[in-house]
Amino acid sequence: MKTYSAKPADIKRKHHVIDAADKTLGRLSIQIANLLMGKHKPIYTPSQDTGDFVVVINAEKVRVTGKKAQQKTYYRHSNYPGGLKSITLEKLMQKFPTRAIEYAVKGMLPHTRLGARMLKKLRVYAGSTYPNAPKIKTETVKEAK
Repeated sequence: MKTYSAKPADIKRKHHVIDAADKTLGRLSIQIANLLMGKHKPIYTPSQDTGDFVVVINAEKVRVTGKKAQQKTYYRHSNYPGGLKSITLEKLMQKFPTRAIEYAVKGMLPHTRLGARMLKKLRVYAGSTYPNAPKIKTETVKEAK
Protein backbone atom coordinates (compact mmCIF):
# COMPACT_ATOMS: atom_id res chain seq x y z
CA MET A 1 0.00 0.00 0.00
CA LYS A 2 1.43 3.36 -1.02
CA THR A 3 1.43 6.45 1.17
CA TYR A 4 -0.93 9.14 -0.07
CA SER A 5 0.53 12.57 -0.74
CA ALA A 6 -1.78 15.50 -1.50
CA LYS A 7 -1.20 17.36 -4.73
CA PRO A 8 -1.94 21.09 -5.10
CA ALA A 9 -4.87 20.31 -7.42
CA ASP A 10 -6.49 18.10 -4.73
CA ILE A 11 -6.53 20.84 -2.08
CA LYS A 12 -9.88 22.61 -1.66
CA ARG A 13 -9.86 25.42 0.88
CA LYS A 14 -12.88 26.49 2.91
CA HIS A 15 -13.45 29.60 5.02
CA HIS A 16 -14.22 29.16 8.72
CA VAL A 17 -15.53 31.97 10.93
CA ILE A 18 -14.99 31.27 14.63
CA ASP A 19 -16.57 33.31 17.41
CA ALA A 20 -14.08 33.50 20.31
CA ALA A 21 -16.53 35.00 22.81
CA ASP A 22 -16.36 33.17 26.18
CA LYS A 23 -14.05 30.43 24.87
CA THR A 24 -10.84 29.38 26.59
CA LEU A 25 -7.70 30.66 24.84
CA GLY A 26 -5.79 27.35 24.68
CA ARG A 27 -8.67 25.15 23.55
CA LEU A 28 -9.68 27.69 20.93
CA SER A 29 -6.09 27.92 19.65
CA ILE A 30 -5.90 24.14 19.21
CA GLN A 31 -9.03 24.18 17.03
CA ILE A 32 -7.69 27.07 14.94
CA ALA A 33 -4.25 25.44 14.49
CA ASN A 34 -5.84 22.17 13.34
CA LEU A 35 -7.97 24.01 10.77
CA LEU A 36 -4.95 25.97 9.49
CA MET A 37 -2.85 22.81 9.14
CA GLY A 38 -5.64 20.79 7.55
CA LYS A 39 -5.57 17.97 10.11
CA HIS A 40 -9.37 17.72 9.94
CA LYS A 41 -9.19 16.60 6.29
CA PRO A 42 -8.62 13.06 5.03
CA ILE A 43 -6.03 14.38 2.53
CA TYR A 44 -3.79 15.82 5.30
CA THR A 45 -0.13 15.65 4.36
CA PRO A 46 2.48 16.96 6.84
CA SER A 47 4.72 18.41 4.12
CA GLN A 48 1.88 20.23 2.29
CA ASP A 49 -0.28 23.17 3.28
CA THR A 50 -3.72 21.52 3.08
CA GLY A 51 -5.42 23.82 5.61
CA ASP A 52 -8.32 26.22 5.37
CA PHE A 53 -8.75 29.95 5.91
CA VAL A 54 -9.80 30.97 9.43
CA VAL A 55 -11.38 34.24 10.59
CA VAL A 56 -11.67 34.75 14.36
CA ILE A 57 -14.09 37.38 15.65
CA ASN A 58 -14.66 38.73 19.18
CA ALA A 59 -11.01 38.12 20.16
CA GLU A 60 -11.32 40.65 22.98
CA LYS A 61 -13.87 38.41 24.73
CA VAL A 62 -11.66 35.31 24.93
CA ARG A 63 -11.06 34.11 28.48
CA VAL A 64 -8.32 32.35 30.42
CA THR A 65 -8.55 30.25 33.56
CA GLY A 66 -6.84 30.69 36.90
CA LYS A 67 -4.38 33.55 37.42
CA LYS A 68 -3.02 33.45 33.87
CA ALA A 69 -4.18 36.99 33.13
CA GLN A 70 -1.83 38.39 35.79
CA GLN A 71 0.94 35.75 35.71
CA LYS A 72 1.41 34.82 32.03
CA THR A 73 4.15 36.98 30.54
CA TYR A 74 5.14 37.54 26.91
CA TYR A 75 8.77 38.50 26.23
CA ARG A 76 10.48 40.15 23.29
CA HIS A 77 13.97 41.53 22.79
CA SER A 78 15.13 44.57 20.82
CA ASN A 79 18.59 43.02 20.15
CA TYR A 80 20.21 45.83 22.09
CA PRO A 81 21.93 45.27 25.46
CA GLY A 82 19.30 45.37 28.20
CA GLY A 83 16.54 45.39 25.61
CA LEU A 84 14.36 42.64 27.11
CA LYS A 85 10.75 43.79 27.27
CA SER A 86 7.84 41.98 28.86
CA ILE A 87 4.08 42.38 29.04
CA THR A 88 1.46 40.43 30.97
CA LEU A 89 -1.51 38.81 29.27
CA GLU A 90 -3.89 41.23 30.99
CA LYS A 91 -2.11 44.32 29.60
CA LEU A 92 -1.68 42.66 26.19
CA MET A 93 -5.44 42.03 25.96
CA GLN A 94 -6.16 45.68 26.83
CA LYS A 95 -3.64 47.11 24.37
CA PHE A 96 -3.73 44.55 21.51
CA PRO A 97 -6.70 42.16 21.97
CA THR A 98 -5.90 40.10 18.85
CA ARG A 99 -2.29 39.25 19.62
CA ALA A 100 -2.94 36.71 22.38
CA ILE A 101 -4.72 34.40 19.93
CA GLU A 102 -2.13 35.04 17.21
CA TYR A 103 0.77 34.17 19.54
CA ALA A 104 -0.95 31.05 20.87
CA VAL A 105 -1.74 29.72 17.38
CA LYS A 106 1.74 30.60 16.06
CA GLY A 107 3.29 28.47 18.81
CA MET A 108 1.18 25.47 17.75
CA LEU A 109 2.09 25.60 14.06
CA PRO A 110 5.33 24.25 12.56
CA HIS A 111 8.26 26.65 13.05
CA THR A 112 9.25 26.53 9.38
CA ARG A 113 8.41 28.31 6.12
CA LEU A 114 5.40 26.01 5.87
CA GLY A 115 4.14 27.22 9.25
CA ALA A 116 4.57 30.84 8.15
CA ARG A 117 2.45 30.11 5.08
CA MET A 118 -0.23 28.54 7.29
CA LEU A 119 -0.25 31.54 9.63
CA LYS A 120 -0.99 33.88 6.71
CA LYS A 121 -4.40 32.22 6.36
CA LEU A 122 -5.41 33.43 9.85
CA ARG A 123 -7.24 36.71 10.43
CA VAL A 124 -8.15 37.81 13.96
CA TYR A 125 -10.52 40.69 14.72
CA ALA A 126 -11.28 42.20 18.13
CA GLY A 127 -14.96 42.94 17.47
CA SER A 128 -17.83 41.10 15.84
CA THR A 129 -17.54 42.87 12.48
CA TYR A 130 -14.88 42.11 9.93
CA PRO A 131 -14.11 42.96 6.30
CA ASN A 132 -15.51 40.65 3.61
CA ALA A 133 -18.32 39.52 5.89
CA PRO A 134 -21.25 38.05 3.98
CA LYS A 135 -23.52 40.85 2.91
CA ILE A 136 -27.11 40.78 4.16
CA LYS A 137 -29.41 40.98 1.18
CA THR A 138 -32.09 43.61 1.49
CA GLU A 139 -35.02 43.84 -0.85
CA THR A 140 -35.69 47.15 -2.46
CA VAL A 141 -39.37 47.83 -2.92
CA LYS A 142 -40.39 50.28 -5.58
CA GLU A 143 -43.15 52.57 -4.49
CA ALA A 144 -46.15 52.81 -6.80
CA LYS A 145 -47.16 56.35 -7.77
